[in-house]
Order: sequence, then structure tokens, then C-alpha cells
Amino acid sequence: MMMEVVVLVAAIVAALLVLRSILKNVNWWLYESKLGVKQYSLPPGDMGWPFIGNMWSFLRAFKSKDPDSFISSFLTRYGRTGIYKALMFGNPSVIVTTPETCKRVLTDDEKFKPGWPRSTIELIGKKSFIQMPFEEHKRLRRLTSSSINGMEALSLYLTYIEDCVKTSLEKWATMGQIEFLTQIRKLTFRIIMHIFLSSESDPVMEALEREYTALNHGVRAMQINIPGFAYHKAFKARKNLVAIFQSIVDERRKIRKGYLPGKARDMMDALIDVKDDDGKKLSDEDIIDIMLMYLNAGHESSGHITMWATYFLQKHPEYLQKAKAEQEEIVRKRPPTQNGLILKDIREMDFLYKVIDETMRVITFSLVVFREAKADVTINGYFIPKGWKALVWFRSVHLDPEIYPNPKEFNPYRWNKEHKAGEFLPFGGGSRLCPGNDLAKMEIAVFLHHFLLNYRFEQLNPKCPVRYLPHTRPMDNCLGRVMKCSSTST
Repeated sequence: MMMEVVVLVAAIVAALLVLRSILKNVNWWLYESKLGVKQYSLPPGDMGWPFIGNMWSFLRAFKSKDPDSFISSFLTRYGRTGIYKALMFGNPSVIVTTPETCKRVLTDDEKFKPGWPRSTIELIGKKSFIQMPFEEHKRLRRLTSSSINGMEALSLYLTYIEDCVKTSLEKWATMGQIEFLTQIRKLTFRIIMHIFLSSESDPVMEALEREYTALNHGVRAMQINIPGFAYHKAFKARKNLVAIFQSIVDERRKIRKGYLPGKARDMMDALIDVKDDDGKKLSDEDIIDIMLMYLNAGHESSGHITMWATYFLQKHPEYLQKAKAEQEEIVRKRPPTQNGLILKDIREMDFLYKVIDETMRVITFSLVVFREAKADVTINGYFIPKGWKALVWFRSVHLDPEIYPNPKEFNPYRWNKEHKAGEFLPFGGGSRLCPGNDLAKMEIAVFLHHFLLNYRFEQLNPKCPVRYLPHTRPMDNCLGRVMKCSSTST
């Protein structure tokens, strides 16, 4: 009887494998017959199951201890072609994985446009930069990035950032056990709120930060709008965020129309005042989507990278000592009349910035960005049809052993040499390069400056498992204690 059961189970498994193979072939045929192109002209790859495509294998890999097994399976089967076909997020796609292919897709605005999944657009906003046409994006980017692009502009916020960092570290040192990542995210959110909205009450700030946490958990989730799923929670969070921002916009319009006309004091005012060539102003929906996007991007990446940079320095005492010595030397050379950091000090943090770059490489906060072919295009001899998505897989570039030997090893000395264009893409590239890159790195540097001089962190669960979606982080949000050193500097 047992033998019969085993034979039956084996027969069922074999039948399912055959069915899967047939369905995959049907899936390939459906897409390739529509195109009217020969199979060999498309990139090599695997379109996966019909409708589901490669999403199960993607999610399975990123919920395991080896997220890179997803891309390595393509490399193992098809070789290092730099481009592979797949069915991702409901769309026929190509995944680009080498510096050359990534650079081409990111910089060729004539052939590629933003191609984010519908689920992401629904959450971040149809009027945000991720969906905006090229000319409109160029105009509004020029307006909005002036506050956060370039070290000279950011020097205006340096004192505020430093005060926030010092106050937060002092507070955390008295709190006992904390979720280090959660507290850093609150800190970076307060900073970005000041830059973009001048100031808001603590209850408003806490409400916004709470909703952003829920929103981010759904950005890369499957679009299943059913209670209990991450996307459903994220969609509710977006509605709450829109309501909060609408109240802020209404109040600002009232103020600017009444007794406080004149120069814009922050990003919200600038967006309310801006006009196009025909004198038309932005709608409330435009303003809310742009602000929602900026505030999200402006605190998530810097918060996570700050936590990981601190973590890596604690794990590597030799790098910690070198970074600390550099900061001590900066303080030692400071004239007696100088209180706190100035822009000159930031520019002298050579090794610390290598630590930051190495952290961004190892962690790769944004593992992929999405583009869409505006027309038929050929890359590396392979045909990409109009309308197909192009997934620029940053993680595969940053962890490529041919570019970075022992890629998962944290080693700031890698940055003693220059890297070619396309080999380091923590903020994307091309015309859509993240405008907040200087702000993020300066925030991290200011935090590490004061942490290295005056504090240490004791992680409660050093072997805590890591979660890779939506962003790489310890599952306990880096639970531990911040402690003040006995000998401190200012």
C-alpha cells in the first residue's frame, strides 16, 4: 500500500513538472508570437508561469537568507549576458545586471522612460516624479532640488542637523533598550520635515512617520488589495497621508493668500507659488504627490544607511578606530572660536565618506529601478520590444565579484581607487538621479561624527536574521542600547 502511495505521489509530481514546462513554453510563445520576432533575438531568460511569471522565485529568494540566488539562477543557466528576459510585476521585462547595460538604460532618455509597476505608482502618486513626463520632471526637479542639491545649499541646514543628532543621541543614551533603526528613521524624518515643511507639530510628524512605515512595506509587495496583505495596509496609509498633506496645503494656501505673502520659506511654499510658462499653478494633487514622494525618499535611505554604517563600524574595530581618529583630528584642528561642524569639516571626512559609500554598496538600499522601452531598442545584440519593462538591478552590479572582489565583505579601502561609470549606482543615474544624494550623505556623516566621538552601540541580538524586502534590515530593527563613552569630545 505504501509503495502505491509513493508511486502515485511521484506520478503527480512528474505530471505537475510536465505541466509547468508546458505552461512555461506557452508563456514564452504568447509573448514572442505577439511580437512577431524570432526567439533568438530576445534576451535569454525564463518567463516563468503564465500571469505569475518569475514573482514567486523572486519573493522566495528575497525572503530567504540568499536574496542573490534569484539573479544567480539566470547567470548559471544563461551566462553573463548582462540582460535577461522575465515576467516581473505582471509585465514582460528585461533585467539588466552589468554596469554597461544599467548605464545605457538609465541615461538613454530617447529610448527609455520611467516604468514603475502600477502598484508603486498607486502608492507613491501618479503626479510624483516616478511617473512624470521628462520635461515636467526636468522643470520641477530644478525647482525642488535647489534646497537639497549641492553641499553649499545644504550648509544652511548643517547646524540644524547637528543639533538634532546631538539631542537624539543624548536622549537615546538614557532610554535603555531601543530599536536603533526605528529611532534613526525618526531622526532623519524630523530633518527632512524641517527642510521641506519648516516645522510641524510633533503629533503631525509622528502620524506622518507612522503612515510612511506602512506605505513602504507595500511598495514592492504584490498588488493584492485585500485586508491582511501589505499592499492593502499601504494603500490605506497613502489615503491617510494624502489627508494629512491636504490639511497642510489648505493651511499654507490660506496663510500665503492672507497675511504672509512674499518669499517662499520652504519646499511647500515653493510648490504652491510655482507657475508654468502659461502662468498655471500646480494643483493640490500635484503638490501632495511630490511632497509625499520627497519626504519618503528623504528619510528612508539615510535612516537605513546610517544604521548599517554604525553596525559595520562596530563589527570592524580597525575601521572604527581609523574613522574615529579622523574625526578627532577634525575637532583638534578646529579654531577655539568655532562651535560645531562647518562645511570645511565635512569636506575633510575622507575616510568616513568611504565608509558611507561602502555601506551603500554592500546594502544597496534600492535594489532595482524600473524603466520602460519607448520604442524597439537593441542592447548587447538583443531585441527589447517597445512597451517592455527594463529592470535596472543595482544589487547585481554592487555585488559583482568581477568588479568588487569578495563583494559581501565590508571594506572601505575599495574606494581608494576610482570606479567606472555604472559600477556604483546607489542613487540611480541619468536625468532621474536622486537629487537628495548630497543631503543623505551629509546627514549620515554628521551622525557618525558625533557617534564615533562620544558613543558606542551594544546590539542585543548580534545574530538576528535579516529581512531584505522592502529594504535590508535586521528583523528586530537592530535592538540594542546606545551608551555614552566615558571620555567624550564635542
